[in-house]
Amino acid sequence: MSTRRDFWLSCGHHLLDPGQDGGLQVTDEFLKAYLARPEMVPPPDACESERALHRTLLGCPRKPVRPSQIAAMADSEARENWEQMISWRDFLLKHATLEAAYLAIVRHGMAFPSLFLNQLVQLILRNVLDDCDDPFVLRAAEMFFRPQKLAVHQGSHLAIDEERASRLHSEPVSPLISLLGLHSPAEIDVLSEDNAATYWERSDSFDLALDLTAGRRGLAALGEVVTRWVRHLLGVQVEIEAVKELRDVTLTWYVGLDSNATRIGNALWNGDELDEAVRMLVVGIYRLVFAEDAEVIERVRGAPTFLLAASSADNLLRLKPQNLITGLPVLPSAGVLS
Repeated sequence: MSTRRDFWLSCGHHLLDPGQDGGLQVTDEFLKAYLARPEMVPPPDACESERALHRTLLGCPRKPVRPSQIAAMADSEARENWEQMISWRDFLLKHATLEAAYLAIVRHGMAFPSLFLNQLVQLILRNVLDDCDDPFVLRAAEMFFRPQKLAVHQGSHLAIDEERASRLHSEPVSPLISLLGLHSPAEIDVLSEDNAATYWERSDSFDLALDLTAGRRGLAALGEVVTRWVRHLLGVQVEIEAVKELRDVTLTWYVGLDSNATRIGNALWNGDELDEAVRMLVVGIYRLVFAEDAEVIERVRGAPTFLLAASSADNLLRLKPQNLITGLPVLPSAGVLS
């Protein structure tokens, strides 16, 4: 009998309860985790107003907070942190599940700090992938909430976690580190069949690079993440396959998975020719086909939707999973978690 292995322990998924329609429900323990964050724990020199509010919420994390309680804090940075955290808490508590909160943010263009949004995406993905035992899919899912630094190494197109890349500072000791412009005595491991079993114990380190070369497992794994994401949040069944290039294709509908891909898609839609430098920015292309009973707008029924991912000129890839919610040609009635 197989045993489910855990991953992304630090995201707090274990602090949440299963909610309606398979979503995640906020608990007091989850809210207390926000109060334990370094920016929320009062420092030794904090004023009594800040200390009192922190004590109160540790005992009752859902207790309403008056604006005057935050305004009474002496430190301006503390006031800003508390305003943002309470606004976020109150917003989450208005919704039955985290998924419902995320859909509301995306569909209504609501502004919250990117830290909160990325954490929310990670938590939803942790729920979506709870039964996944493929480290390649899990590593690809990291790209939904963590920017990636891209490089070509020995003919392979690799993605490495940007935050990890920025922390490496000593002399380069490997060709890959040099190519990425990094400086560290540590080697960078590329996820492979040989080391895939180590993913579970290091999933919170985000220290494995992913090979996104066409025809290899990385791009296919990202397609699987997209499939699960769309099914979970929109209740729509799709089939996705990676394709090598967009040539002689009529774009009935397309979605850019990041801002750079959206610009490239717009150019293709308008019939513009892409120069080689722009084509080199394209990281992945997918053909998405909706199930026959999917609730989609009529003019795209039966036609494929194309998804594009592309890096910036400085080799950064910042996927925007919200584009799948707002950009796919599904009817407003689609979605079981809205």
